[in-house]
Amino acid sequence: MTRRFLLVGLTGGLASGKSTVSEALRRLGCVVIDADVLAREVVEPGEPALADVVTEFGREVLGPDGVLDRKRLGTLVFGDPDKRRRLEAITHPRIRARFTRRLEELTGQDFDGIVVFDAAVMIESGGYRDMDRLIVVVTDAETQHVRALQRDGNREDVERRIASQMPLADKARLADYVVDNSGDRAATLAEVQRVHRALLADLQARQKTGR
Repeated sequence: MTRRFLLVGLTGGLASGKSTVSEALRRLGCVVIDADVLAREVVEPGEPALADVVTEFGREVLGPDGVLDRKRLGTLVFGDPDKRRRLEAITHPRIRARFTRRLEELTGQDFDGIVVFDAAVMIESGGYRDMDRLIVVVTDAETQHVRALQRDGNREDVERRIASQMPLADKARLADYVVDNSGDRAATLAEVQRVHRALLADLQARQKTGR
């Protein structure tokens, strides 16, 4: 069955403001599939991926209640490319499977709007190539660091996480649309509305050509 919706990738970097853009697009009527939500689902208690994570990294990544301590696991794998690859090998196939099922559901419902896949490592994983359009959220380096510190509070951890990610400028070069989130919220929302109008035009063009 051919899908009628426009599939849009949304990505950025740590504290770039991707969540703000994602929520704004949701409010504008887009269906948003959040990779982080899928990532949480695949490691819930009882899921095979959680057992694999414990086998790979030890029971210390679990909290007292048996739930994955994502912050502890993140501290363990960020800054260590080998450990991060091992974690991704466990979780990414399960995340992709859930994502594919959701797209199949929307196709079966004959949904004909805009679907946004919100994923932090979409470019690094190569998943951006499967999108019809790609949005990258950017901000300047100073703002990114300040926002990340306000949110996470640990300078060393913030620096390690930012260094482990692909530079925002490199991501932006692959984008169909860039949202600059360096200013205030009103300016960002105006940027999102601009991009949303362009996406609606892209969707209409797709539906006219049937591709």
